[in-house]
Amino acid sequence: MALAGFLFEAALISLSGVMAPGPITTVAVGKGSESPHAGAFVALGHGVVEVPLMIAVFFGAGRLLQYPSVQAAIALVGGLFLLFMGLGMLRTLGEEEVAVGSAGSSPFVAGILLSAGNPYFLVWWVTVGAALILRSLHFGIQGALAFGAVHWSCDLLWDYFLSALSYKGGRFFGRTFQRGLFMLCGVFLVFFGIKFIANGVAGFLA
Repeated sequence: MALAGFLFEAALISLSGVMAPGPITTVAVGKGSESPHAGAFVALGHGVVEVPLMIAVFFGAGRLLQYPSVQAAIALVGGLFLLFMGLGMLRTLGEEEVAVGSAGSSPFVAGILLSAGNPYFLVWWVTVGAALILRSLHFGIQGALAFGAVHWSCDLLWDYFLSALSYKGGRFFGRTFQRGLFMLCGVFLVFFGIKFIANGVAGFLA
């Protein structure tokens, strides 16, 4: 298989994970109601965690993330942050103006924390991601670098698209739409937070 063919396949696999509903996509939409560029900063924060993780997986350190106790600890910490952020979003609904920036953290910091605290994201990299990295090495180090660039570009394009869409929708449909969207994002983050915490507790009790 040529490098271009592999990168196309890797992009499709990456998009299937990137486009799945989750904390990152929810925050890109929620913070997009404040700025159309919020998704780009979420993706940058995501990359701060993702690039070192890719390197760690490349050198075999990703095996540490396969331990159930490590996954459980990550789920607990990540769940608490998601719960805090979701409740912060819901609290701002009572204010005169919906202030996304007051709902926890900046898009960049949120991208870092939500990525580092998401056990499913980490497990994806030590399973599917690791397999793709190994395949990319058939094309040399340039193949691995190209794969990393393509994968992160999928994150950037999707998150940017979501935040831009959210921003334009809020401006077009007005404050009622913006508040409804913000409430939905807050509820989803609370849901993911509770789910992560429950999975973390179950992991420690198993």
